[in-house]
Amino acid sequence: MKENSFVSTDLIRSAFSAAMSAMYRAEVPAYGTLMELVGKVNAETLAADPDMQARLEDTDSLERISEERHGAIRLGTPAELSMMRRVFAIMGMFPVGYYDLSTAGVPVHSTAFRPVGDLSLKKNPFRVFTSLLRLDLIADEALRNEAEQVLSNRQIFTAGAIALTEKAEREGGLNKADAERFVAEALETFRWHDKANVSPEMYHRLHDAHRLIADVVSFKGPHINHLTPRTLDIDAVQARMPDYDISPKATIEGPPTRKCAILLRQTSFKALEEPVAFQAEDGSWQEGSHTARFGEIEQRGIALTPKGRALYDELLNASRRIVRPAADGSNAAEYEKALADAFIPFPDSWAGIRAEGLGYFAYSLTAKGRKAKADTTKSLDSLIEDGLVQFDPIVYEDFLPVSAAGIFQSNLGDEAAQEFVASPNQQRFEHDLGARVLNEFDHYAGIEHASIADCRQMLSSAEAAE
Repeated sequence: MKENSFVSTDLIRSAFSAAMSAMYRAEVPAYGTLMELVGKVNAETLAADPDMQARLEDTDSLERISEERHGAIRLGTPAELSMMRRVFAIMGMFPVGYYDLSTAGVPVHSTAFRPVGDLSLKKNPFRVFTSLLRLDLIADEALRNEAEQVLSNRQIFTAGAIALTEKAEREGGLNKADAERFVAEALETFRWHDKANVSPEMYHRLHDAHRLIADVVSFKGPHINHLTPRTLDIDAVQARMPDYDISPKATIEGPPTRKCAILLRQTSFKALEEPVAFQAEDGSWQEGSHTARFGEIEQRGIALTPKGRALYDELLNASRRIVRPAADGSNAAEYEKALADAFIPFPDSWAGIRAEGLGYFAYSLTAKGRKAKADTTKSLDSLIEDGLVQFDPIVYEDFLPVSAAGIFQSNLGDEAAQEFVASPNQQRFEHDLGARVLNEFDHYAGIEHASIADCRQMLSSAEAAE
């Protein structure tokens, strides 16, 4: 088969993202309501800030705002993680970053599958935060062995998804008909199942060990547990969710409200209690319930350098030494004040963030620069001062472990914040994954350096536009 007959991975990812969104809206109607609210807030924010709209248009990122979303999934075995990596690769999504959530009382470690090229991100930035259950953190050995047995007996991928993944790997891609079938088959892995794989008694034992363990082990598939649209004003969405009969979590995870957004802020509506049937020992089905799926909203800011990230972690930890947010929101006001006070030392202007080397920026020529031929031996700062080069923040495409754990815990209940021995094990995770995870800092630095090189090349070209 000729390579040019293959459907691009970007198009497959876009089709899968759209199919996932449609499925989740049908399964969780409140998510559709949330999408409507976010769309309205984004439109109002852009109308009130023409400069923001102009910069998003100039950087080819305006259209992706309404399309941008991420999902989250929790897997039970190394084999599931390895196969998921192969499935996502067909969509042009690769593992970026390693996250240990055991430090925050959640027995998983994770990566984010996402596109990594700038052009692919602009076409469709869909990403899936993917967690692997840490069975080694279950203290009860008997329960751990039983959970392992249950997980070993399930197959979360359809035969069609496996066959098409193998075909794409063997032939180098999928044609249009196969790509459409692949999207439909892969979607089945993420579908909700209302019949559990375990008895009521085992479900409660798993639940008592940790509610997330019960969610991962008890079902035929991992089911997408949330989807997340991107907003330009998360505070406005948080304030208006009750007007749409949506109950938000008490506090927004991540940094405080700022003029210049950094990293990632997240909130969610509370997880739904959904009817589930459990099979008793006599083979009969018993009615019960399970709480897992919710809707999340995110606001993305600038990607921070290692120096900026170290400062962020230091200030976040400082705020939490004063007040640690309670899952029930009983100290929300106190926490928000402590957070805002703690982050005063972090510059709140793009120029300030850039001057201190705290964030990554993409550089481009100004209108003046596009008409000029300049001395490219000058420093970057001089080219900016001369009005030839401008800079825009590079959007943070990844996640924050403390924030992810906070979202999990707010939807799993106060008792979810259990004590586990903090044990990051990236080497074991990568072994189970079957690949190395990409380093996010190297990725952002590469984008920044490439943009600087492009500016210097264009400025030195004798063919610069007059």
